[in-house]
Amino acid sequence: MNGTRKGRDFIARHGETVYNRAKRMQGDHPHTPLTRAGFRQADEMGEALRALLGPRPKLALWSSSAGRALQTLAVIAEHLELDWHQAHRDDRLVEIGMGDWSGRYYHDVAAEGGADILDPEHRLYLRPPPGGEWYDSIAARVSSWLADTDDDPGDRLVIMHGMSSRVLRGVMTHAPVMPQFGSAVAPDLPQGSVAMIEGGVETVVHRGSGRIANEAV
Repeated sequence: MNGTRKGRDFIARHGETVYNRAKRMQGDHPHTPLTRAGFRQADEMGEALRALLGPRPKLALWSSSAGRALQTLAVIAEHLELDWHQAHRDDRLVEIGMGDWSGRYYHDVAAEGGADILDPEHRLYLRPPPGGEWYDSIAARVSSWLADTDDDPGDRLVIMHGMSSRVLRGVMTHAPVMPQFGSAVAPDLPQGSVAMIEGGVETVVHRGSGRIANEAV
């Protein structure tokens, strides 16, 4: 990313899924469907963005390739009267890879280690998932996406996930690297939130009604 972006980036976290509700660790699972609460959160994001941008805004659509992000985008696009089929999908926007923890219940994984596996202050994992991914790897892939799309004209909407969106927001706002996590990581936001980044400065334009990031990102 060379800092030439002129438009605004609206970074959104998808709505609640069946894995979130069950407290299962979904990570980079390709498709875990939204719950009814998740669809409501997507509706709320769509309504908030329409109030801010109006109908049919000049807005490039980007999404993680995961089904839950694409479902969320479909609802938002309907509110904005934009064509979901014109959205760009990129695997570099997916959630943290959970490795051997993928699909497991959070309480089972925590019980094996005899302690919580989330940092209570930052709500980030205290250690890499076995065979999974760490925050520096997320930073590398989202930075690659930023570099490749830095010349995108105008505004864009990016639908992502709890952990990966925090890393992207941290990179885009030039937040300091957190040594214990090996990456810049932005503050947590609930499911269904939208943060706007313009010129490296972040503003939360819609705070979602979902829960704060948890064990089933």
